[in-house]
Amino acid sequence: MIGSEPDRPRVGVRDIEDLRGTHLAADDRDELFTAQTECTVAYLSREGWPAAVVMSFLRRDGRFWLTAVGGRDHLESLRGDPRLTIVVDNRGTGLPGRRMVAVQGTVVVHEDRATKDWFYPAFAERMAADDPAAFVRLLDSPRRAVLEVTPTGRQVSHDSRKIAGDGRGGPRS
Repeated sequence: MIGSEPDRPRVGVRDIEDLRGTHLAADDRDELFTAQTECTVAYLSREGWPAAVVMSFLRRDGRFWLTAVGGRDHLESLRGDPRLTIVVDNRGTGLPGRRMVAVQGTVVVHEDRATKDWFYPAFAERMAADDPAAFVRLLDSPRRAVLEVTPTGRQVSHDSRKIAGDGRGGPRS
């Protein structure tokens, strides 16, 4: 337990330097992935600079699925270097506390009809449940690709509910 040693105060009471033990549990991570529809995708741009873009995602079979249009920097950069990090947090979800997970992975770009035929309806159902058919019509454009992200490395997460005062120096809990 955090702060169980006599010389180390409980995290969030005196400082928030040692965040060991504040990671998201597997169930909480799954709850976050279900509640949130957007993520930040960090990648290396074609010019060699770190870059990021906010994208909507679908999670299926342990992978993240996204979509982008050919010619956009993030898609073209990922074609050249498929490494990325996806960051998902709970802003806007109504989930309590501050929750975040960063997942390293690699992307495969799909442009085949079979992938688009299953992905567009599933993605539209998640993003536009009021009229998914209308959203599918918008998505199904000639230059659109589907991105399949397979987690490959380190995952970093944070759950402020595990910190006294929710990590903001509030009352001890």
